Amino acid sequence: MTIELWLIYTFAAIGLSLTPGPNGLLSITHGVRYGFRPTIFTVLGGAFGFLLLIAISLAGFGALLAASERAFVIAKWIGAAYLIYLGLRVWNSPLMAVHEPGKASGAAGANPFKLFCEGFLVAVSNPKGLLFFAAFLPQFMVPHTSFILQLMVFGGTFVVVEIVYELFLAGFAQRIKPLLVRNGKWFNRITGGMFIGIGAALVTTTK
Repeated sequence: MTIELWLIYTFAAIGLSLTPGPNGLLSITHGVRYGFRPTIFTVLGGAFGFLLLIAISLAGFGALLAASERAFVIAKWIGAAYLIYLGLRVWNSPLMAVHEPGKASGAAGANPFKLFCEGFLVAVSNPKGLLFFAAFLPQFMVPHTSFILQLMVFGGTFVVVEIVYELFLAGFAQRIKPLLVRNGKWFNRITGGMFIGIGAALVTTTK
């Protein structure tokens, strides 16, 4: 891959990351509820999920999913169900989940493995992501280049971009936390409703 092609891919990856999505929303939600440092595990989980999607796309499974209506529908419903479940959890979260900075209550519920898993599951729960990478990556793939090398370049670049962006969102959320704390009920309702809305929208999507 030439440096020019890599730069084009990098700008495309930045544009994709800046598109509003469930992982960015999750980073904001966890940044407020648990603080910046615990949310790093959420971001890393999402990054690993995206890396897995890219690996699967490079291996050709994205094209298989695009070709199979039944597989796409099953994946779509599973992903939608998880996002709606997550939205209901956030909607019904107690106000203590959005607490004053410096107090232990928010960070106490921040199990690193649980946060990592949530980030990972949100990243892989949308079959549209797999289809997008299956359509997006071939524009930049170089014939006769090893799978591992392309995964390192494409996956590594996108993961770094996504991590930087989501950490920025988590840090921004923590900075405006005092404002959101005063409206904790509405914060839970809005973010929970957005997850539910994304899940519901996923159900109605087609390939």
